[in-house]
Amino acid sequence: MRDIGHTGHTREFPEKAHGYGPNVHLLDDAVSFSLLAKLCEARTGQPHFNRLIVRLYERLLDAAAVRILPRVERTVVTRMVSQTSRARAEMEVVDPSQRVIVVDVIRGGIVPGAVCFDRLNDLLDPAAVRQDHLLCSRVSAPDGSVAGTEISGAKVGGDIEDAILLLPDPMAATGSTLDSVLEHYESEVEGTPRLIAALHLIVTPEYLRRVSRLHPHVHVFAMRLDRGLSDVETLGELPGRVAIERALTDTGYIVPGGGGFGELLNNSWV
Repeated sequence: MRDIGHTGHTREFPEKAHGYGPNVHLLDDAVSFSLLAKLCEARTGQPHFNRLIVRLYERLLDAAAVRILPRVERTVVTRMVSQTSRARAEMEVVDPSQRVIVVDVIRGGIVPGAVCFDRLNDLLDPAAVRQDHLLCSRVSAPDGSVAGTEISGAKVGGDIEDAILLLPDPMAATGSTLDSVLEHYESEVEGTPRLIAALHLIVTPEYLRRVSRLHPHVHVFAMRLDRGLSDVETLGELPGRVAIERALTDTGYIVPGGGGFGELLNNSWV
């Protein structure tokens, strides 16, 4: 039986207003903000840190899925069919055949990648879900500032034709990691993706300006925008409307941020 209440689901998810463009999605979610606040506190370490990462990325993936995953209508035969022939529901669901490739950006993306991969296997046909692995390292200039990102190893499981390419990386500071990952897929992997989405817990204005300039087709989903090194007047303005917004220290760390997530995720300080 077709019920109008089972179809036509919204693609809207609560988002904050900003001036960064239509492909940037800053979540307006007090629950996520609360979990992220705990994650960034100096007292939070293992094992609580990784547990919070899991909760946050489950929420972030759901927000992205509402927006970007295609949908189909299907008929679901419920357990009540033994009682009545009307126990069949026609409803709109996520298309289970849509290919999604999760990119594990080692090392900060190890846990986020695993969370997204597992959750997508529940949501889609597992045969359509794949996880790739790229070993990425920050390259520093002599003064300690970020000079770029180096990919020193890759395990890619096939082409990316018509797939959704998903990049879950907790901290988006400068954009050099995104640049390197996309360059690798464009030059080394066959196929053209249907859509590219980056999933972050924290982003900076510097990152969003770079993405909008170099990769305007990429959808960015983030829990929080940090711009803590901006002046007081700028912090009172709508995000993305003032060019002097900034969040990065001279060495490329985010303020207020949360410290080095790669170190915290792995309890490894080298």
